[in-house]
Amino acid sequence: MKPGPALFTAALAWFLLGGGAFFSPSLFLVWFLTGIALLPFIIVDALTLCLLTDRLSVKRELSASLALGEGSVVRLVLRRGGGLLFPARVLLFDRYPPSMETAPAGHPGGMGTDAGGVFPVPLDRKAPGRGKILVLEYTVIPKERGNWFFSGLELLLSSKLRFWKLKVFHQCVSRGRTYPDFKKLRLGQELRGIMEQGGGREIRRRGQGLEFMSLREYQDGDPIKSIDWRATGRQTAAGRRKFIVREYQEEQDQQILFILDSGYRLSPARFDSALNGVLLLAYVALKHGDAVAVSSFGAADRWIPPRKGISAFMGLMNGLYDLQSAPVPSSPFSALEQALTRLSRRTFIILVSNFREEDGESLSWILPRIRRRHLLLMVSFREAEAETLARGSHDGKARSAEEVLETAAARSYLDSRRRLYRRWEHLGLLTMETSREQMSPALINRYLSVKRSGRL
Repeated sequence: MKPGPALFTAALAWFLLGGGAFFSPSLFLVWFLTGIALLPFIIVDALTLCLLTDRLSVKRELSASLALGEGSVVRLVLRRGGGLLFPARVLLFDRYPPSMETAPAGHPGGMGTDAGGVFPVPLDRKAPGRGKILVLEYTVIPKERGNWFFSGLELLLSSKLRFWKLKVFHQCVSRGRTYPDFKKLRLGQELRGIMEQGGGREIRRRGQGLEFMSLREYQDGDPIKSIDWRATGRQTAAGRRKFIVREYQEEQDQQILFILDSGYRLSPARFDSALNGVLLLAYVALKHGDAVAVSSFGAADRWIPPRKGISAFMGLMNGLYDLQSAPVPSSPFSALEQALTRLSRRTFIILVSNFREEDGESLSWILPRIRRRHLLLMVSFREAEAETLARGSHDGKARSAEEVLETAAARSYLDSRRRLYRRWEHLGLLTMETSREQMSPALINRYLSVKRSGRL
């Protein structure tokens, strides 16, 4: 319990009156009698707050699975117990995790939203009857993936005369997880946007990489080479003059392995983009009937073995939702070497990192072994800052020697990366360099392109 604003005001006024009594003997008696008269009210107000005021009981209702950047409603239920008096004023504080932001109920949330906090919340002054409840709702917006924890709630009760305040803590624990934004994925909105953004080009190739699906009657627009002449001949012999065509689909039952760098090469923002791209492509691959496996190296070494079926997607989410990058060393060579020991069949390996010229020598020993048994795609992020420096300034002003050196260094760095990618492509590997914003559509379209081209 601590003093309230009314007690501070009364004490200040009494001390000022005492200062006047020091110079005026007639005010001394007023000052003395005022203090004696005020003291019982202060004591009774304190005893009433401690002994007779209702403490209330609190329960929190919140989903245990939240999506990153998406608002979720928290419902607080406060029930009055058996106390005789309801507090004059109640301020409520919910101890929400530092990885979340709060907003008023009904706020849509979203990444980059500046909603402001809602606490402390003054509760309704109208005292409910005994056994009645008060309901408070607000929105939490998770800003980080991983586990979260609500420790409890605090109620700050004010006495009837506002002389005292009493802080009451309720051990109301809530635990859960924040996943990447899977709600859009379930609704299909994210994938539709990605396919529109990336174009989703179809590569028609019959033969290797495509498997027979069914026979059907010829329709306008079907290519002549798709006609099955044997089936057409049987139809003709039966007296039905109709052409029959073969339908194909991408070969299924293939295997995809994602290797994700969680070390110093990827900043947290780039790592989140890479993880979102991996999860979206994993969803597409599972929908296409392929088996998906994921491993990480650097800050965390994780291995999720190959699984098939769309039901395996939640297993991937549970295995990767709290994965974060950190400024620690990471070795793509060790990650690929470990992958070779785990893979028993031909696999499309997608390694997401940020490669530099020195990786050409460090990976030269293992890339030929991978090329003989698997198909490898090396994915890097574009260096936007280096590209800006390499373009230089075009404002017509004279540049200093330092600016010229920065431009030359940036061009040399970018040229060395391009030479590295060309060398890998000459070895039969696949390379891809993309921005954070284009990571998901670029990965999905490259996967569909490889699958339809028959390289797997």
